[in-house]
Amino acid sequence: MIHVIDTHMASANRPLLQSMFADRKRLFVDLFGWDVPVVDGRYEIDQFDNSHTVYLIVADDDGGHAASIRLFPSTQPHMLGTLFPHLCPLGVPVDDGTWESSRLCLPQRHGAERRRLLRNMLFTAMVDVAIERGIERYTGVIPDPFRKEVLAMGWQAEALGPAVRIPGGPIGAFLIHVGADTPERLRWTGVYPQAADQVSA
Repeated sequence: MIHVIDTHMASANRPLLQSMFADRKRLFVDLFGWDVPVVDGRYEIDQFDNSHTVYLIVADDDGGHAASIRLFPSTQPHMLGTLFPHLCPLGVPVDDGTWESSRLCLPQRHGAERRRLLRNMLFTAMVDVAIERGIERYTGVIPDPFRKEVLAMGWQAEALGPAVRIPGGPIGAFLIHVGADTPERLRWTGVYPQAADQVSA
C-alpha cells in the first residue's frame, strides 16, 4: 500500500517515517557515502524534511518502509534552488504549480526487479498526487545516467541543464510536466499500471 503523508508530526505516522529515515541512512549514507545529516546515528533527515514535505511511502507487509520519495513545494527553500541552482543555467523553475521530488529510496534488500516495481509504484503515485492537488511540474536532481532513464519514460520531461561532474559522478536537473494525459503516456512504457492493476492508496 502507498501512504501519502503530509502530517508528518502525527504520532500515527511516526513509526513508518522512522523506518523510512532509517532506510534512507542505510542507503544514502552507509552505501552511497553521501555527506548528509544523520540524526541519532540512525536517521537520515535534512533541512527539507519539515512541515512542508509530502512523503509517498510504500509500506511492506508488516507496516514498515519498503520504498519512498519526498515531494516539496518549490516556493519554499528547496534542494535544487538552495544547493544546486548551478545545474539550471536558465534559472530554477519556481511557482505554485512546481514541486521538487527527491530522496527516491529503493533499498538494496529488495533486488533489482522488486526495486523497479517499487519505483514504478512511486512514480505512479507522484502523478496521481499531482493531478489530485494541481501540481503541474516536478523538478529534481539525480545522477545523470538515471536522469536519462527518467527523461525517456514517456512523460513530457526535459533536462534543465547539462550534467555536472561531482566526486560521486555526474548529476543533472530535470523537469517533468504532469497533465491529464501523463498516466496514458506512462502506460506506453509500462511505468503506470493499467486500470485493473492500480495499487490502492
